[in-house]
Amino acid sequence: MDEQTPLPRTAHDHAAPPRAASGGRIAWLILLLLLAAGVVLWLHPWSRTAPVARVAPPQSVGVTAVVSGDLPLVLSGLGTVTPLATVSVQSQISGVLTEVGYKEGQMVKAGDFLAQIDPRPYQAALAQAQGVLAHDQGLLDQARIDLTRYQTLIRQDSIARQQVDDQFYLVHQYEGTVQADHAAVDTQKLNLIYCHITAPVDGRVGLRLVDPGNYVQANGGTNLVVVTQLQPITVIFTLPEDLVAQVQQRIRAGATLSVTAFDRANNTPVATGTLLTIDNVVDVTTGTFKLRAIFPNTDDALFPSQFVNANLLVDTLHGVALVPNAAIQSGAPGTYVYVLNQDSTVSVRVVKTGAADATRTAILSGVAVGERVVIDGLDRLRDGAKVVVPSAERARPQGGAGR
Repeated sequence: MDEQTPLPRTAHDHAAPPRAASGGRIAWLILLLLLAAGVVLWLHPWSRTAPVARVAPPQSVGVTAVVSGDLPLVLSGLGTVTPLATVSVQSQISGVLTEVGYKEGQMVKAGDFLAQIDPRPYQAALAQAQGVLAHDQGLLDQARIDLTRYQTLIRQDSIARQQVDDQFYLVHQYEGTVQADHAAVDTQKLNLIYCHITAPVDGRVGLRLVDPGNYVQANGGTNLVVVTQLQPITVIFTLPEDLVAQVQQRIRAGATLSVTAFDRANNTPVATGTLLTIDNVVDVTTGTFKLRAIFPNTDDALFPSQFVNANLLVDTLHGVALVPNAAIQSGAPGTYVYVLNQDSTVSVRVVKTGAADATRTAILSGVAVGERVVIDGLDRLRDGAKVVVPSAERARPQGGAGR
């Protein structure tokens, strides 16, 4: 009974071990602070050696000299070869086609024989019309003699005035009948001419459409042959409506404008001619206007309905400063070029450009003939940049005449 009964453990007795965990956390915090201090010291400028500045090497560029030359102003448009005349020959009378006088694809002159319609029915009709004319002409002659006799008798007061007047108007009736008979005779003669069909224009005949032995009808819609004029021939092409004033100004000045027709690929010239005329209206659906150029086509280089590219030479600028199109740059300064200086640096030079063609541009101001401009290696250039010019470029002359 003297032994003391042990007291039960409390919650404080179980919380004693976490003191060791608290000491571990303090150690981790100290370690993190040391790591942070090391990073700060490593990043501080005095802990590193300053890097050596790298100098970019000079940019290699291609240059060319500004030259003085002539610049043709050429306007290009899509065109179609169009004959001046394409005639579908039809028979103007009805009858049997008895003869064809041409070979397919043959070149013919206006008036050359093409085909023959059986003339016999029209020869008979002509003879009949001539017979009617002779009959009516006899009646007219008899009526005129009677009128002369009656006029003599009326002066002698031997017949009534009414009889003379009736005879006078009878003569006029016969005169009208004879006039109609003459017209009938002329009609039959014309039909005989129509039996002999000839070429209406110079040109080339197409394929034969009707064979001999077929019965053809007057204006029946059946073509006997098609004749197409090839020499000369024209090209109808279009240009944007903004160019109307420029073309009209040259036409009003009396200039003869040259037109060159190129093939579909626009690589090979096919024929050379002159501008014939321009249309009188702008096509509102396309914003273009049509022009017609004429070509001698003595070598048959142009074929009807052929697609071509037409290049119209509007004018030629003489003695202007010219640079390749590759030298022209656009940016914040405006339109500019890089000019090569004597110390192998380049300078930005703002320029005013004029007309241009596929390869060259006219410079109105900003650079002078003989100065060199950069045409290659422009992508990383800046004002004042050092450049190096290959020896081949450096050996080029400082100036020269243009093309």
